[in-house]
Amino acid sequence: MTFSKTILITGGAGFIGSHVVRRFVNNYPNYHIINLDKLTYAGNLENIKDIEHQPNYSFERADITELEQIRQLFQQYQFDAVIHLAAESHVDRSITDPLIFVKTNVLGTGTLLQVAKENWKDNYEDKRFYHVSTDEVYGSLGDEGFFTEETPYDPRSPYSASKASSDHLVRAFYHTYHLPVVLSNCSNNYGSFHFPEKLIPLFINNIRLMKPLPVYGQGVNVRDWLWVEDHASAIDVIFHKGRVGETYNIGGHNEWKNIDLVKLLCRLMDEKLDRPAGTSEQLITYVKDRAGHDMRYAIDATKLKEELGWMPSLQFEEGLSKTIDWYLSNQTWLDNVTSGAYQKYYEEQYQIA
Repeated sequence: MTFSKTILITGGAGFIGSHVVRRFVNNYPNYHIINLDKLTYAGNLENIKDIEHQPNYSFERADITELEQIRQLFQQYQFDAVIHLAAESHVDRSITDPLIFVKTNVLGTGTLLQVAKENWKDNYEDKRFYHVSTDEVYGSLGDEGFFTEETPYDPRSPYSASKASSDHLVRAFYHTYHLPVVLSNCSNNYGSFHFPEKLIPLFINNIRLMKPLPVYGQGVNVRDWLWVEDHASAIDVIFHKGRVGETYNIGGHNEWKNIDLVKLLCRLMDEKLDRPAGTSEQLITYVKDRAGHDMRYAIDATKLKEELGWMPSLQFEEGLSKTIDWYLSNQTWLDNVTSGAYQKYYEEQYQIA
């Protein structure tokens, strides 16, 4: 079968990556999609089981920090484009073990950039390197204002610092070597296949099991939430239509204080589980605040809307309801990913047995 493009998607067995892989495989049968994933704790081939036998899909288990592995894959497939999502992404883990974040997020990105440059040899026609990043590189906001593409970087955790470093490397390869790059920085995602160390899937699972809901500090930190399928649609639009060298912020126009989100989640879960109102809210347990906990993130996605016409499709309560329904319908997936090493990490992180 002849394909019009061969695209490498890194981290495609993870949360956001699996949604991007599925979208591209299903929407672009003339593209050959190669999913590269190391399959660490958060990478799970069950996330993409529904498309694993599609004729335009291939999977490669590899480590983006291994230069010769990446060179060999570029030689084998002759990629026309890279959509780079593979990353260590959990702030709490970065505080515990910062060097793995430096290795994966900085060295891994540098390795992919270098091999892309070697293989494309300055012949960049119809080539693209798309780097997916986070709004956390911008630091922390007060009560007013929004992150724009011009906001100065001010990362506060080892995770956000490693992502900021990788962003700088991508732009350096654009300015120095004219590599055709595009970047996006996105707000917090939620939805199906999200590994339950992050707030929403963690709390859905804990409510299901009647376990404590560990809220950092007083729960007043604010986040902008985006449904993961809307993020995948934005990546699709930016990949195809974004201007080379540009950055696009992706946001949900949807700010919530953590404690308000948790209480909404509790209410919806009580309704769906036929429990008396207020049952789940009694599980809220306030724990010591995270070190360097950013107060507020909020994205101004005007550039993406005005240039490329993208807007989120779902209101938060509808998206959250869909997300809860998915987890309650996929309890075997939840039980599988929360066994073993994850349980030990969870107990150490929140000091809750």
